[in-house]
Amino acid sequence: MSELITAELVDLDLSAETKEAAARSLAERMAASGRVTDLEGFLADIAAREAQMPTGLDGGIGIPHCRSEHVTEPTLAFGRSAAGIDFGAPDGPADLIFLIAAPAGGDADHLSILSTLARHLMDETFTGALRSATAPERTAALIRGDEPEAAEPDAEPGAVVAESGAEPEPSARAAEPAEPAEPAEPAEPDRDAQPVAVPRPTAAPDPTPPPGPMAEPAPSTATPTPSTATPTPSTPTSFRIVAITSCPTGIAHTYMAAESLEKAGQAAGVEVFVETQGSAGFQRLDPQLIADADGVIFAHDVEVREKERFAGKPTVDVGVKAGINRAAELIAEVRQKAAHGETGAPARAAAPMDKGADMGDNFATRLRKWLMTGVSYMVPFVAAGGLLIALAFAIGGYTVNKAPSVAEHFLWTESASWAALLFQIGSVAFGFLVPVLAGFIAYGMADRPGLVPGFVGGAIALTINAGFLGGLIAGLLAGAVVMAIQRVRIPPVLRGIMPVVVIPLISSAIVGFLMFLVIGKPIAALQKGLTDWLSGLTGANAIILGVLLGLMMCFDLGGPLNKVAYAFAVGGLANPNEGSLKVMAAVMAAGMVPPLAMALATTVRGRLFTKAERENGKAAWVLGASFITEGAIPFAAADPLRVIPSAMAGGAVTGALSMAFGCTLRAPHGGIFVVPLIGQPFLYLLAIAAGTGVSTALVILLKGLRKPSPADPAPAPADAETGVPVAA
Repeated sequence: MSELITAELVDLDLSAETKEAAARSLAERMAASGRVTDLEGFLADIAAREAQMPTGLDGGIGIPHCRSEHVTEPTLAFGRSAAGIDFGAPDGPADLIFLIAAPAGGDADHLSILSTLARHLMDETFTGALRSATAPERTAALIRGDEPEAAEPDAEPGAVVAESGAEPEPSARAAEPAEPAEPAEPAEPDRDAQPVAVPRPTAAPDPTPPPGPMAEPAPSTATPTPSTATPTPSTPTSFRIVAITSCPTGIAHTYMAAESLEKAGQAAGVEVFVETQGSAGFQRLDPQLIADADGVIFAHDVEVREKERFAGKPTVDVGVKAGINRAAELIAEVRQKAAHGETGAPARAAAPMDKGADMGDNFATRLRKWLMTGVSYMVPFVAAGGLLIALAFAIGGYTVNKAPSVAEHFLWTESASWAALLFQIGSVAFGFLVPVLAGFIAYGMADRPGLVPGFVGGAIALTINAGFLGGLIAGLLAGAVVMAIQRVRIPPVLRGIMPVVVIPLISSAIVGFLMFLVIGKPIAALQKGLTDWLSGLTGANAIILGVLLGLMMCFDLGGPLNKVAYAFAVGGLANPNEGSLKVMAAVMAAGMVPPLAMALATTVRGRLFTKAERENGKAAWVLGASFITEGAIPFAAADPLRVIPSAMAGGAVTGALSMAFGCTLRAPHGGIFVVPLIGQPFLYLLAIAAGTGVSTALVILLKGLRKPSPADPAPAPADAETGVPVAA
């Protein structure tokens, strides 16, 4: 196993101006050292992680990080920026940037070491030493915790410090070995592998800085940064807090929040016991410790595992970054709640689509996440059932739906019987579409208790012909009913039967009553009206709808808007008619355009794209032909202001032409491989070609307007190498 960081992975003069360019520059060093196999794929994983939550921290630190299948081994790259780069931290740009890369399924030992780095980033002595280091070799040694072979004098520390804006600190201090622990205190267990108790300090802490983060993980004894909380006098029984920290990847923020809470606890004279639920797993806090705790802090962006352990105690529940930036305030808040006798609500795990939600997310954002939960679980049923039905039509013709049940009549040597078999299997799979949509919308809102009323409401929607729209409403209704029931305080003796008996019983009865007798019939009437409207779409109205669907499919390239348009089209296949089949055709055609256009553009004018983009262009041919819109994401991530508008223009043209030509499609997926199942196939391909041509021409034109760059830049300017537009 190679060292986690070497001198080749250190850039002390990082010239990037944006976080995307910084990530690319450091990732290229990883790729050059053979630790990243697919640069663009790795950068896409970083961008996806960054979209969940900014990775900037107070104190001028940026920690872009992710777990990726394109990473061969746990790796660190470090960059120091003189101008600073905005990573979304509250206090401004970051001058110290750590790119942390972990392989998918990386081993726990190395992830534990990475977590130790995250803890040391909270130590100003460590970060000060990094700001004053003058050589990559020395910087890598500081991060690893190695003792350099010879102490390198900082020839001109003033210049480096002036650029970074840090106070000069003797670099020799950072290289000193740690002093042995005070004999009066027993050694603490490894905090990165198990829960940590941080008792109230009773003596002046050892001022010696801790060893570097890549040394054997050990608790830091550095003096905590002065806190806004006033230290309390020593008392026989101090206030005790148990805390959980977790973030989406469980590599950095998880452990930094733990470190911050522990230091704030020391400053406030409070015992803090932290359970870090990170990538390397977690070890549960002692149940007796939880029982004796005076308060609880959850600093998390994913579900707190086994949250019911903490029920009934004063609780502060925030995002993980609040645990890093506002630790003293959180401790003061939980103490105030305890003083007022406040207790937490009955335990309920966070709904799956709320686990990473920011505390400030508005209702519209949460609603979109709930709906996307249902759609994401529905799509596999759509693909399986829809493609089976499409194959049945291809083999047996459009009268196959009139065939008798294959359970009663099946001839092994007749293709019509096989077609009927495929159709009837596909119809059964398709029959789950609306109940699954409703059930998992409710699941996204209220977790497992929402499944039963959600599925029941979805099945009722089918029974009363409320269709796709009825399933959507039933799912939201079921989730809301379950959430309302969960807010009722229940005697402890009844809590055990609530999720398996009481909640399913009451919520199913309420949802069934409302769907059958109150709102079901109006929804069914609305669904029928929408179906009739789609059936009657002709001329200008159909073209306008095609333009709108094309724009939605290409705006976020597989994101929420794309999925909304796709779900709208798939919903029409449950009860197909001429209009709904046209919508399905337009949606799939428009979704094929972005990757096909990027593939064509890299072929026609390759010099406008980086070498990596040209390689991605080859794969984009297959992805686009297969109706995988996400094939254009690497191009959009590198140059969104040119790629996305170009893709949307082509998608709008294709959607409009598909509707104008009257093309129809019975399969919900498949791209060019289901062309034989398309009505007006030649005109359909013409619509796709026209939209691809428009997008290709626009992206070439827009990229050609920027400052030209050589085809294969060697010592070219950084932005030409990264492909990130200068103005972006």
